[in-house]
Amino acid sequence: MLGIGDDAAVVEAPRGESGALQWVLAVDTMVETVHFNAATMAEADVGWKALAANVSDIAAMGGVPRHALVSVSVPRAWEPARIRRLYDGLYACAERYGVAVVGGDTTSSPAQLVVAVTVVGTVTAGKAVRRSGAMPGDAVFVTGPIGMAAAGLHFLLAAAGGGEQCVPLAAAEAAGTAALVQAHRRPAPSVRAARMLAARGTVTSLNDVSDGLASEAWEIAESSGVKLALRESQLPLSGSMAAYARRSGIAPLEWMLYGGEDYVLLGTIAAKDAAEAKAALAAEGLPMYMIGTVEEGNAGVELIQEGPHSGWSQAAAKERRVSLAKRGYNHFE
Repeated sequence: MLGIGDDAAVVEAPRGESGALQWVLAVDTMVETVHFNAATMAEADVGWKALAANVSDIAAMGGVPRHALVSVSVPRAWEPARIRRLYDGLYACAERYGVAVVGGDTTSSPAQLVVAVTVVGTVTAGKAVRRSGAMPGDAVFVTGPIGMAAAGLHFLLAAAGGGEQCVPLAAAEAAGTAALVQAHRRPAPSVRAARMLAARGTVTSLNDVSDGLASEAWEIAESSGVKLALRESQLPLSGSMAAYARRSGIAPLEWMLYGGEDYVLLGTIAAKDAAEAKAALAAEGLPMYMIGTVEEGNAGVELIQEGPHSGWSQAAAKERRVSLAKRGYNHFE
Protein backbone atom coordinates (compact mmCIF):
# COMPACT_ATOMS: atom_id res chain seq x y z
CA MET A 1 0.00 0.00 0.00
CA LEU A 2 2.91 2.34 0.79
CA GLY A 3 6.53 1.59 -0.04
CA ILE A 4 9.86 3.37 0.24
CA GLY A 5 9.63 7.11 0.89
CA ASP A 6 7.96 7.37 4.32
CA ASP A 7 9.08 6.34 7.77
CA ALA A 8 7.63 2.86 7.37
CA ALA A 9 6.03 0.69 4.74
CA VAL A 10 2.36 -0.23 4.80
CA VAL A 11 1.31 -3.59 3.37
CA GLU A 12 -2.13 -5.05 3.02
CA ALA A 13 -2.62 -8.30 4.90
CA PRO A 14 -2.98 -10.99 2.21
CA ARG A 15 -5.85 -13.42 2.10
CA GLY A 16 -5.28 -17.09 1.53
CA GLU A 17 -7.07 -19.16 -1.08
CA SER A 18 -7.55 -21.99 1.39
CA GLY A 19 -8.07 -20.18 4.67
CA ALA A 20 -6.45 -17.63 6.95
CA LEU A 21 -2.75 -16.89 6.64
CA GLN A 22 0.02 -16.43 9.18
CA TRP A 23 3.10 -14.26 8.83
CA VAL A 24 6.52 -15.93 8.55
CA LEU A 25 9.59 -13.77 9.26
CA ALA A 26 13.31 -14.40 8.74
CA VAL A 27 16.48 -12.32 8.90
CA ASP A 28 19.99 -13.02 7.67
CA THR A 29 23.22 -11.02 7.67
CA MET A 30 26.21 -11.16 5.33
CA VAL A 31 29.52 -9.61 6.43
CA GLU A 32 32.50 -8.96 4.18
CA THR A 33 35.51 -11.20 5.00
CA VAL A 34 33.17 -13.57 6.89
CA HIS A 35 30.70 -14.58 4.15
CA PHE A 36 32.44 -13.20 1.07
CA ASN A 37 35.34 -11.12 -0.16
CA ALA A 38 36.18 -9.17 -3.28
CA ALA A 39 37.82 -12.19 -4.92
CA THR A 40 34.91 -14.58 -4.54
CA MET A 41 31.84 -12.47 -5.25
CA ALA A 42 30.99 -9.37 -7.26
CA GLU A 43 28.69 -6.76 -5.73
CA ALA A 44 25.63 -8.01 -7.60
CA ASP A 45 26.29 -11.56 -6.37
CA VAL A 46 26.39 -10.33 -2.78
CA GLY A 47 23.02 -8.64 -3.23
CA TRP A 48 21.47 -11.75 -4.78
CA LYS A 49 22.76 -14.09 -2.10
CA ALA A 50 21.78 -11.82 0.79
CA LEU A 51 18.14 -12.02 -0.27
CA ALA A 52 18.25 -15.64 -1.44
CA ALA A 53 19.36 -16.85 1.99
CA ASN A 54 16.20 -15.40 3.52
CA VAL A 55 13.94 -16.61 0.73
CA SER A 56 15.25 -20.11 1.43
CA ASP A 57 14.34 -19.79 5.13
CA ILE A 58 10.76 -18.88 4.20
CA ALA A 59 10.63 -21.82 1.80
CA ALA A 60 11.84 -24.12 4.58
CA MET A 61 8.67 -23.28 6.51
CA GLY A 62 6.48 -24.06 3.49
CA GLY A 63 5.79 -20.34 3.09
CA VAL A 64 5.65 -17.76 0.31
CA PRO A 65 8.17 -14.88 0.48
CA ARG A 66 6.46 -11.51 0.00
CA HIS A 67 8.30 -8.44 1.38
CA ALA A 68 11.89 -7.55 2.23
CA LEU A 69 13.63 -4.90 4.34
CA VAL A 70 17.28 -4.30 3.45
CA SER A 71 19.85 -2.75 5.78
CA VAL A 72 23.25 -1.94 4.30
CA SER A 73 26.35 -0.63 6.06
CA VAL A 74 28.73 0.60 3.36
CA PRO A 75 32.45 1.42 3.71
CA ARG A 76 33.14 5.09 3.02
CA ALA A 77 35.57 4.15 0.25
CA TRP A 78 32.79 2.62 -1.84
CA GLU A 79 31.64 4.55 -4.90
CA PRO A 80 27.90 4.87 -5.66
CA ALA A 81 28.25 2.59 -8.69
CA ARG A 82 29.27 -0.31 -6.45
CA ILE A 83 26.22 0.16 -4.26
CA ARG A 84 24.01 0.23 -7.37
CA ARG A 85 25.47 -3.07 -8.50
CA LEU A 86 24.76 -4.55 -5.07
CA TYR A 87 21.11 -3.55 -5.39
CA ASP A 88 20.97 -4.75 -9.00
CA GLY A 89 21.69 -8.25 -7.78
CA LEU A 90 19.30 -7.96 -4.86
CA TYR A 91 16.44 -6.73 -7.07
CA ALA A 92 17.15 -9.46 -9.63
CA CYS A 93 16.65 -12.06 -6.90
CA ALA A 94 13.55 -10.23 -5.67
CA GLU A 95 12.05 -10.33 -9.16
CA ARG A 96 12.83 -14.03 -9.55
CA TYR A 97 10.96 -14.93 -6.36
CA GLY A 98 8.20 -12.31 -6.36
CA VAL A 99 9.50 -10.35 -3.38
CA ALA A 100 8.76 -6.64 -2.95
CA VAL A 101 11.58 -4.63 -1.36
CA VAL A 102 9.60 -2.17 0.79
CA GLY A 103 12.23 -0.40 2.86
CA GLY A 104 15.40 -0.61 4.88
CA ASP A 105 18.31 1.49 6.10
CA THR A 106 21.68 2.68 4.83
CA THR A 107 24.60 3.60 7.09
CA SER A 108 28.36 3.93 6.79
CA SER A 109 30.78 1.24 7.92
CA PRO A 110 34.37 1.72 9.11
CA ALA A 111 35.82 -0.98 6.87
CA GLN A 112 33.65 -3.91 5.70
CA LEU A 113 30.34 -4.13 3.87
CA VAL A 114 27.45 -5.53 5.95
CA VAL A 115 24.12 -6.49 4.38
CA ALA A 116 21.21 -7.54 6.61
CA VAL A 117 17.94 -8.59 4.99
CA THR A 118 14.62 -9.34 6.65
CA VAL A 119 12.01 -11.18 4.62
CA VAL A 120 8.33 -11.44 5.53
CA GLY A 121 6.30 -14.27 4.04
CA THR A 122 3.00 -16.00 4.58
CA VAL A 123 1.83 -19.54 5.17
CA THR A 124 -1.63 -21.04 5.52
CA ALA A 125 -2.59 -20.84 9.19
CA GLY A 126 -1.44 -23.90 11.09
CA LYS A 127 0.40 -25.34 8.08
CA ALA A 128 3.95 -24.12 8.67
CA VAL A 129 6.35 -27.06 8.31
CA ARG A 130 8.70 -27.30 11.29
CA ARG A 131 11.86 -29.27 12.03
CA SER A 132 10.20 -31.19 14.81
CA GLY A 133 7.72 -33.41 12.95
CA ALA A 134 9.91 -36.22 11.59
CA MET A 135 8.60 -39.68 12.51
CA PRO A 136 10.13 -43.17 12.35
CA GLY A 137 9.46 -44.71 8.95
CA ASP A 138 9.55 -41.41 7.06
CA ALA A 139 11.78 -41.02 4.03
CA VAL A 140 14.51 -38.36 4.08
CA PHE A 141 14.96 -36.18 0.99
CA VAL A 142 16.77 -33.17 -0.43
CA THR A 143 15.58 -30.94 -3.26
CA GLY A 144 18.87 -30.58 -5.10
CA PRO A 145 22.56 -31.49 -5.29
CA ILE A 146 24.66 -30.69 -2.24
CA GLY A 147 28.26 -29.59 -1.84
CA MET A 148 28.43 -27.59 -5.06
CA ALA A 149 28.60 -24.21 -3.33
CA ALA A 150 31.50 -25.31 -1.11
CA ALA A 151 33.35 -26.69 -4.13
CA GLY A 152 32.74 -23.43 -5.97
CA LEU A 153 34.19 -21.46 -3.06
CA HIS A 154 37.23 -23.74 -2.99
CA PHE A 155 37.85 -23.06 -6.69
CA LEU A 156 37.41 -19.30 -6.28
CA LEU A 157 39.86 -19.07 -3.39
CA ALA A 158 42.41 -21.17 -5.26
CA ALA A 159 41.97 -19.18 -8.48
CA ALA A 160 42.28 -15.86 -6.64
CA GLY A 161 45.57 -16.94 -5.09
CA GLY A 162 45.25 -14.41 -2.31
CA GLY A 163 44.46 -11.54 -4.68
CA GLU A 164 41.56 -9.14 -4.37
CA GLN A 165 40.31 -9.13 -7.96
CA CYS A 166 36.99 -10.93 -8.45
CA VAL A 167 37.53 -14.20 -10.32
CA PRO A 168 35.60 -13.91 -13.61
CA LEU A 169 33.03 -16.52 -14.56
CA ALA A 170 35.00 -17.09 -17.78
CA ALA A 171 37.84 -18.54 -15.71
CA ALA A 172 35.42 -20.97 -14.10
CA GLU A 173 33.99 -21.91 -17.48
CA ALA A 174 37.47 -22.67 -18.77
CA ALA A 175 38.11 -24.86 -15.73
CA GLY A 176 34.77 -26.66 -15.98
CA THR A 177 33.61 -25.25 -12.65
CA ALA A 178 31.07 -22.64 -13.79
CA ALA A 179 28.13 -24.53 -12.27
CA LEU A 180 29.99 -24.76 -8.95
CA VAL A 181 30.81 -21.05 -8.92
CA GLN A 182 27.22 -20.13 -9.77
CA ALA A 183 25.98 -22.40 -6.98
CA HIS A 184 28.13 -20.43 -4.55
CA ARG A 185 27.43 -16.96 -5.92
CA ARG A 186 23.78 -17.26 -6.94
CA PRO A 187 21.97 -20.05 -5.07
CA ALA A 188 18.44 -20.91 -6.18
CA PRO A 189 16.13 -21.51 -3.18
CA SER A 190 13.58 -24.32 -3.59
CA VAL A 191 10.47 -22.15 -3.22
CA ARG A 192 8.28 -23.94 -5.79
CA ALA A 193 9.29 -27.37 -4.52
CA ALA A 194 8.56 -26.32 -0.94
CA ARG A 195 5.09 -25.08 -1.82
CA MET A 196 4.23 -28.23 -3.77
CA LEU A 197 5.49 -30.49 -1.00
CA ALA A 198 3.79 -28.56 1.79
CA ALA A 199 0.48 -28.69 -0.09
CA ARG A 200 0.61 -32.50 -0.11
CA GLY A 201 0.29 -32.61 3.66
CA THR A 202 2.70 -35.54 3.98
CA VAL A 203 5.93 -33.62 4.60
CA THR A 204 6.71 -33.93 8.29
CA SER A 205 9.78 -31.69 8.60
CA LEU A 206 11.82 -29.21 6.57
CA ASN A 207 15.14 -27.42 6.97
CA ASP A 208 17.23 -25.49 4.48
CA VAL A 209 20.84 -26.49 3.92
CA SER A 210 22.76 -23.37 4.87
CA ASP A 211 25.39 -24.72 7.30
CA GLY A 212 25.84 -28.18 5.77
CA LEU A 213 23.77 -31.34 5.33
CA ALA A 214 25.07 -32.99 8.52
CA SER A 215 24.32 -29.93 10.64
CA GLU A 216 20.79 -29.53 9.27
CA ALA A 217 20.09 -33.25 9.65
CA TRP A 218 21.14 -33.02 13.29
CA GLU A 219 18.73 -30.12 13.80
CA ILE A 220 15.83 -32.20 12.52
CA ALA A 221 16.94 -35.24 14.54
CA GLU A 222 17.20 -33.30 17.79
CA SER A 223 14.01 -31.33 17.26
CA SER A 224 12.04 -34.47 16.39
CA GLY A 225 13.71 -36.87 18.84
CA VAL A 226 14.61 -39.38 16.12
CA LYS A 227 17.59 -40.82 14.27
CA LEU A 228 18.23 -39.95 10.63
CA ALA A 229 19.98 -42.67 8.64
CA LEU A 230 21.43 -41.25 5.42
CA ARG A 231 22.69 -43.54 2.67
CA GLU A 232 25.94 -42.34 1.09
CA SER A 233 25.18 -43.91 -2.29
CA GLN A 234 21.94 -41.93 -2.56
CA LEU A 235 23.40 -38.49 -1.84
CA PRO A 236 23.10 -36.42 -5.05
CA LEU A 237 26.61 -35.91 -6.39
CA SER A 238 27.09 -33.34 -9.14
CA GLY A 239 29.24 -34.58 -12.01
CA SER A 240 31.13 -31.29 -12.24
CA MET A 241 31.80 -31.38 -8.50
CA ALA A 242 33.02 -34.98 -8.65
CA ALA A 243 35.41 -34.09 -11.47
CA TYR A 244 36.74 -31.03 -9.66
CA ALA A 245 37.15 -32.99 -6.41
CA ARG A 246 39.25 -35.60 -8.22
CA ARG A 247 41.51 -32.90 -9.68
CA SER A 248 41.81 -31.23 -6.28
CA GLY A 249 42.49 -34.42 -4.35
CA ILE A 250 39.54 -33.76 -2.03
CA ALA A 251 36.83 -36.23 -1.06
CA PRO A 252 33.54 -34.78 -2.35
CA LEU A 253 31.73 -36.24 0.66
CA GLU A 254 33.36 -33.59 2.88
CA TRP A 255 31.80 -30.81 0.80
CA MET A 256 28.47 -32.62 0.62
CA LEU A 257 28.13 -33.18 4.35
CA TYR A 258 29.81 -30.12 5.80
CA GLY A 259 30.17 -27.49 3.07
CA GLY A 260 26.88 -25.62 3.42
CA GLU A 261 25.34 -22.67 1.55
CA ASP A 262 23.55 -24.92 -0.93
CA TYR A 263 20.13 -23.51 0.07
CA VAL A 264 18.30 -26.63 -1.07
CA LEU A 265 15.80 -28.18 1.32
CA LEU A 266 16.34 -31.20 3.55
CA GLY A 267 13.15 -32.80 4.79
CA THR A 268 11.20 -35.88 5.75
CA ILE A 269 8.04 -37.20 4.15
CA ALA A 270 5.66 -40.09 4.83
CA ALA A 271 7.18 -43.09 3.05
CA LYS A 272 3.86 -43.97 1.38
CA ASP A 273 3.88 -40.66 -0.50
CA ALA A 274 7.59 -40.39 -1.31
CA ALA A 275 7.46 -41.87 -4.81
CA GLU A 276 4.37 -39.88 -5.84
CA ALA A 277 5.81 -36.64 -4.45
CA LYS A 278 9.04 -37.19 -6.37
CA ALA A 279 7.08 -37.86 -9.57
CA ALA A 280 4.96 -34.73 -9.07
CA LEU A 281 8.05 -32.55 -8.70
CA ALA A 282 9.75 -34.22 -11.66
CA ALA A 283 6.73 -33.36 -13.81
CA GLU A 284 7.46 -29.70 -13.05
CA GLY A 285 11.16 -30.09 -13.75
CA LEU A 286 12.07 -30.00 -10.05
CA PRO A 287 14.49 -32.50 -8.48
CA MET A 288 13.84 -34.52 -5.33
CA TYR A 289 16.31 -37.10 -4.07
CA MET A 290 15.48 -39.74 -1.46
CA ILE A 291 18.62 -40.07 0.66
CA GLY A 292 17.65 -42.07 3.74
CA THR A 293 15.09 -42.96 6.37
CA VAL A 294 13.98 -41.87 9.82
CA GLU A 295 14.47 -44.43 12.58
CA GLU A 296 13.59 -44.77 16.23
CA GLY A 297 16.35 -44.21 18.75
CA ASN A 298 18.35 -41.49 20.40
CA ALA A 299 18.58 -38.29 18.39
CA GLY A 300 21.45 -38.52 15.95
CA VAL A 301 22.56 -38.83 12.35
CA GLU A 302 24.25 -41.83 10.80
CA LEU A 303 25.72 -42.38 7.35
CA ILE A 304 25.28 -45.82 5.81
CA GLN A 305 28.26 -46.72 3.63
CA GLU A 306 28.11 -49.67 1.26
CA GLY A 307 31.10 -51.97 0.88
CA PRO A 308 33.30 -53.74 0.79
CA HIS A 309 36.08 -51.17 1.14
CA SER A 310 39.70 -51.52 2.03
CA GLY A 311 40.19 -51.84 5.77
CA TRP A 312 36.62 -52.90 6.51
CA SER A 313 36.06 -55.78 8.86
CA GLN A 314 34.44 -58.96 7.59
CA ALA A 315 31.29 -58.08 9.55
CA ALA A 316 31.05 -54.81 7.65
CA ALA A 317 31.63 -56.35 4.21
CA LYS A 318 28.27 -55.18 2.86
CA GLU A 319 27.65 -51.96 4.72
CA ARG A 320 28.58 -50.08 7.82
CA ARG A 321 27.13 -47.17 9.77
CA VAL A 322 29.17 -44.12 10.70
CA SER A 323 27.94 -41.54 13.19
CA LEU A 324 28.15 -38.09 11.63
CA ALA A 325 29.65 -35.30 13.68
CA LYS A 326 27.32 -32.48 14.57
CA ARG A 327 29.30 -29.89 12.72
CA GLY A 328 28.96 -27.46 9.88
CA TYR A 329 29.76 -23.79 9.46
CA ASN A 330 30.00 -22.10 12.87
CA HIS A 331 30.82 -18.40 13.23
CA PHE A 332 32.30 -18.85 16.69
CA GLU A 333 34.66 -21.78 16.19
